[in-house]
Amino acid sequence: MRNLQAVAYILIIVVFGALLMKEGSFILVPLVWGIFFAFALNPMAVWFEKKAIPRGMSIALSILLVSLVVLGVFYLLLNQMIGLIREIPEIGENLQLKIEQYSDEISLILGEGFTDPDHKSEFWSILKPENFNQTLFTTGKSLTLAGIIPLYIFLLLYYKDFFAEFLVRISKEKKEEVMAWIRDSGIVIQSYLIGMIRVTIIVAILSGIFFFLIGVKYFLLFAAFIAIMNLIPYVGVVVSSFFAILYVFLTSDTLFYPLITFFVLWGIQLFENNIITPLVVGAKVQVNALAVILAILLGGWLWGVSGMVLFIPLVGVLKITLSRSEQLRPFAYLLGDEIPVTEESENFVKILSRKLRRQK
Repeated sequence: MRNLQAVAYILIIVVFGALLMKEGSFILVPLVWGIFFAFALNPMAVWFEKKAIPRGMSIALSILLVSLVVLGVFYLLLNQMIGLIREIPEIGENLQLKIEQYSDEISLILGEGFTDPDHKSEFWSILKPENFNQTLFTTGKSLTLAGIIPLYIFLLLYYKDFFAEFLVRISKEKKEEVMAWIRDSGIVIQSYLIGMIRVTIIVAILSGIFFFLIGVKYFLLFAAFIAIMNLIPYVGVVVSSFFAILYVFLTSDTLFYPLITFFVLWGIQLFENNIITPLVVGAKVQVNALAVILAILLGGWLWGVSGMVLFIPLVGVLKITLSRSEQLRPFAYLLGDEIPVTEESENFVKILSRKLRRQK
C-alpha cells in the first residue's frame, strides 16, 4: 500500500511539474538559457577577474564580447535573409512550374490531390508574404525573451557564490556531495555547450564551402541554418536538409545539384556524428539514444525548439542527480549508455568462439 502511495505521489509531482514547466515557459525558458550560458561564460569571466578586473566589469565584458560576435554573425546573415524573403513569390512560382513539370511522378508518390489546382492554391498560399505575420510575431516574442537572457547571465554569475552557499546551507551535513554535484553538473553543461558551439562552427564551414562551390546565392544563410538546426539531434538535420535541397531544386535546371546536395549533406552529417562530435564534445553527456529521443520530444512539447536543445544536457544533469542517491541510482543507470555484460552473454561468446576454432 505504501509503495502504491509513493508511486501516486511521484505521478502527481511529475504531472504538476510538467504543467508548471509548460505554463511557465515564458519565465523558465530564458532563465534556463541564462543558467546554461552562465556556466559557459564562467571561465571567461573568471579569467578577466584574475586580471584584477572587478567581478561586475569582468562579467559585463564577457557578455559584451560574446554579444558582439553574435551580432556580427547576425548582421552578415540579415542581408541574405532579407533577399531570400523578397524572392519568396518567385520561388513559389518556380515551385509551381517544377510540380507541373514533374506532376506525373509526384502524383504517383503523393497522390492525385497534391497536384490538383484547388489543393495547389492552398499549398502555395503558405509561400505568400502576408502569411509570415504570425511568424514575425513569434520571432518578436522570441527576441524579447532573448533580451532578458543577458540580464539573467549577469546576475547568475555575479551571485554565483551566493547560490552555492545557499545550496550548501540547505544540504547541511552533505556539503561535499552538493559541491561535487555542482562541479559535475557544471562540467556537463560547459562541455556540452562549448562542444556544440565548436561543432556548429565546423558544420557551418563545411556546408558553406559546399553551397558556395555549387553557386547557391544565399550560401551563408543556408550554412548557418544547417549548422544551427544540427543542434537538434535527429530532427534538425532532416528539416534543414529538406529546405536546403528544396531551394537548390527550385533554383537549378537539373536534378544533379539537388541529388549531390542530398549526398553531401548526408555525408557531412555522418562525418559530424561519428568523428567531429565524439572528438569535440566527448562523452560528458553519457545518455543513451532512447533517452535523448524522449528528451527531444518532451522538450519540444514543453518548450518548443528551446526545449529540444536544452533537455539533452538537462537529462545529463538529471542522471548525475539521480546517481547521487542509492534509491534512485537504478533510474540513473536507465538513462545511461552502459551496456551490461551478463553471464549468459559471456557464455554465448565463449561457445561461439569455440565453434569458430573447431571450424578452422
